[in-house]
Amino acid sequence: MPAPRMPMKKIRDVLRLHFELKLSRRQIARSLSLSRDTVAVTIARAAASGLAWPLPDGVSDQDLERRLYPPKEDGPASGPHPEPDWLHLKKELGRTGVTRRLLWEEYQADHEGGLCYSQFCYRYRQWLRHVDPAMRMDHKAGEKLFVDYAGDTMSVIDPETGEIREAQLFVAVLGTSSYLYAEATWTQQLQDWVMAHVRALDFLGGVPKLIVPDNTRTAVKHSCYYEPSLNRTYADLAAHYGTAILPTRVRKPKDKAKVEAGVLHVERRILAKLRNRQFFSLAQLNEAIDDEVDVINGAPFQKLEGSRLSQFEALDKPALLPLPAHRYTYATWHECRAGVNYHLELEKHGYSVPYQLIRRKLNVRVTASVVEVFYRGERVASHARSSRAYGYTTVREHMPSSHRRYAEWTPERITGWAAKVGEATAEACAHIMRSRPHPEHGFRACLGIMRLAKRYGDDRTEAACQRALAAGAVRYKSIESILARGLDKQPLLPLEPPEAIPNHEHIRGPEYYN
Repeated sequence: MPAPRMPMKKIRDVLRLHFELKLSRRQIARSLSLSRDTVAVTIARAAASGLAWPLPDGVSDQDLERRLYPPKEDGPASGPHPEPDWLHLKKELGRTGVTRRLLWEEYQADHEGGLCYSQFCYRYRQWLRHVDPAMRMDHKAGEKLFVDYAGDTMSVIDPETGEIREAQLFVAVLGTSSYLYAEATWTQQLQDWVMAHVRALDFLGGVPKLIVPDNTRTAVKHSCYYEPSLNRTYADLAAHYGTAILPTRVRKPKDKAKVEAGVLHVERRILAKLRNRQFFSLAQLNEAIDDEVDVINGAPFQKLEGSRLSQFEALDKPALLPLPAHRYTYATWHECRAGVNYHLELEKHGYSVPYQLIRRKLNVRVTASVVEVFYRGERVASHARSSRAYGYTTVREHMPSSHRRYAEWTPERITGWAAKVGEATAEACAHIMRSRPHPEHGFRACLGIMRLAKRYGDDRTEAACQRALAAGAVRYKSIESILARGLDKQPLLPLEPPEAIPNHEHIRGPEYYN
């Protein structure tokens, strides 16, 4: 079977989730929207190539591809795999110290060339789903953070207008301790959703291995039962914190039973408790929510010892990954193509890229202050974000050599050159630059007049500019036409005054309006 190919960035993500987070192949596949076969082949190829993690410095995408995808070699075909006795395995798993890996190793000893470990576990889960469809989900410490929005909202009153606005309630719950976080946001849109995650991780003081949302459109760009495709900004958040996003299956609420229970707690013990209070800002509402969250986390369990807080301190907190050195900066991603002027347009402003990338598909990451341009996973340009509509931000190194010489011209330099030809030429160039929204837009016309002076001489160019100014037709085309037709050699006659308007009974004079 030929090895499935995928972008190098996803290959690096597969290796990171496998070696750093120790995720299973199935979890990696669901997180990165890949098939399990693709993940398995990638990990196997990395092991066969002798790659270490983290990758050595200087390993480019081309080097990685050459090492993972050498020339294909045909291997012997494998036969059908014997099916284990699943009922016997289920009974054995109930015994102390017996694990699935131990049972798989015993199975391999009896059936050489049998199922691989991932298929062994997968088929067992499939069989178990028919035998015990309501099986209980066991969570490892620090592994999963379940996130969702509550169905109900809270009202916030504008103190100036009296307008009532509904705030949404974001809820996050850790799998092992059920440690709860909640906050109000104005919307469920992408920026509120992502930044609520950032504040939740700050609250926890660490990062879980997996973040589990449902298939909301904010998190998942293309919902699919088998391979949901994540929103690029949401995936960027996960990469920054070194975690992975694992959306639940479509229409499988039991996959996120923890957060469903957390939402129920929030609705019954926070929303219901605050229902008679009035709030005049989102910050005021969140202060009240924080107080109630502390009460819920500190309340003792009914059937277990301790509380959410004590369980979090004992189990989840030590197992969480450390927070990165810098807080995540919200960014959106766009796909753009640079035009023939090697600028891509974003929010009506042009940003330059290397001219070799004209018409290429580029990924653009936009924060509040920076615009970064990526091509095939490598950053090729970075600009300060500008709010000037119809303007351009250009890096000189992005220009072809011929354009760099053109970029050295300034309005002052052009006016100074034109003054050497004559006063009329200087006035004509100044008029052209004043008539455009930006002086730079008139540079090309002025440079055209420079070429006319080299062709026809300074005296004729000066005379042509005088005639164009007198006629009120100060354009490059007009001056070129005057020179081409030799009109600059003819005497410049004064303009005749307009004829006086005759008196007539139907014509009202200016005195009519006095």
